Amino acid sequence: MERTFTEQELVRRDKLNKLKDLGIDPFGQQYDVTDFSLQIKERCAGKTHEELEKENITVSVAGRIMFIRKMGKASFFSLKDKLGNIQVYVSINDIGEEMYTLFKTADIGDIVGVRGTVMVTQTGEVTIKCLEYTHLVKGLKPLPEKFHGLSDVEERFRRRYVDLIMNDEARKVAFARPKIIRSIQHYLDDLGYVEVETPILGSILGGAAARPFITHHNAQDIDMYLRIATELNLKRLLVGGMDAVYEIGRIFRNEGMDRKHNPEFTTIELYKAFSDLEGMMDITEGIVSKCAMDLNGTYEVDFLGQHISLAPGFKRIHMVDAIKEKTGIDFFQVTSFEDAKKLAEEKHIQVEEHFGYGHIVNAFFEEFVEDTIVEPTFVFGHPIEISPLAKKDPKDPRFTQRFELFIIGCEYANAFTELNDPIDQYERFENQLKEKSLGNEEANDMDMDFVEALEYGMPPAGGMGMGIDRLVMLLTGSETIREVILFPLMKPNN
Repeated sequence: MERTFTEQELVRRDKLNKLKDLGIDPFGQQYDVTDFSLQIKERCAGKTHEELEKENITVSVAGRIMFIRKMGKASFFSLKDKLGNIQVYVSINDIGEEMYTLFKTADIGDIVGVRGTVMVTQTGEVTIKCLEYTHLVKGLKPLPEKFHGLSDVEERFRRRYVDLIMNDEARKVAFARPKIIRSIQHYLDDLGYVEVETPILGSILGGAAARPFITHHNAQDIDMYLRIATELNLKRLLVGGMDAVYEIGRIFRNEGMDRKHNPEFTTIELYKAFSDLEGMMDITEGIVSKCAMDLNGTYEVDFLGQHISLAPGFKRIHMVDAIKEKTGIDFFQVTSFEDAKKLAEEKHIQVEEHFGYGHIVNAFFEEFVEDTIVEPTFVFGHPIEISPLAKKDPKDPRFTQRFELFIIGCEYANAFTELNDPIDQYERFENQLKEKSLGNEEANDMDMDFVEALEYGMPPAGGMGMGIDRLVMLLTGSETIREVILFPLMKPNN
């Protein structure tokens, strides 16, 4: 494929050839980095020029040139590393004519190494006085204009590498995400949980209500699914005697894309033998609160125009009671599908062909309650029709021991007192097959191996799943899921 280049790109390629003529590798070799911009600034903050001159602090940094002000025999440039920017002062008197001539060929976007001492300029800015300048990588494409970066949002996500160079907020989120994941891991590890890995490919659809991605395994000549959940395999481990397990991993759901949804996303699922719904509420609350404090040093969060607290003590309410608060309708007193359907028609709620009583209750919640929740709230008591893997409520078998955590109208976690009755589980799978035959594309398959695993005996247990991406959005103030996934799904340019 023949390529064409802009005038600037041609100039940079010409400089690349000149570097080769000088015997310099345009794309660099190993460089000994001992210091980073933020650490240097923090160490030297508040010190005078005389104090720093006396201390003679020597540093070695590497990064990308983001700004250059050339002034004859002395110049300034801004170097950006993983922690931020720092100013560099470079003078022909300090590094010699040959090295200074090399510096003068540099372009914004080049990657260089600097060894020198720390000083403070007359304006009070912590600056590295360059004593040794090393060319590392020639940037062949010019960076976007400084104050606008990539102004096209689609291009920001498509060319994330440029976004991370130009957009400090994007870089901040990129580094915050692994901190949040480490916080979760440390919290669970300290409680005795074990992190495990389960297969991404499977031959049976189960563990959640979602449309799958389908692929083909050539060696076995079978169609397989990319997993829509990790649940069933993790519960198999409870049967095997691993009493507290969790997995943080990618999930794939062949569904729509919007501010809160990407077809490929990350969840944590955890399961604890001899726990229940209350135990899962406590641990979910603990994870969210700890992540907030570890990342931001506070429980207070401003997000989507709302100010909320993530301090422990989240509200807990039954789904039916939440519906009653908003509509005055008490579904505990509605005993038949026909009566529920009549109420749905009065409220202009569409009743689909596969709907049962519980589907209508859930539709009421989604229509009248979900978007009104602001403070962190555990909504529990989901209908059995939409909860094929949760234990029945012994007080009212129309409902289950299940909760979802909602914050500012968005679901963040889903948890159960886990169903461990193999006879009940088999019947639930059969009902899912009936729903599938009536057009519910999100219904589960019959997983006989899982039923047989339960027949060996699974301890009473609690289980919880949480979307990592949404948690990162909340804690970093990112309004779309594509901001917190480094490489979100994008439609090809062509």
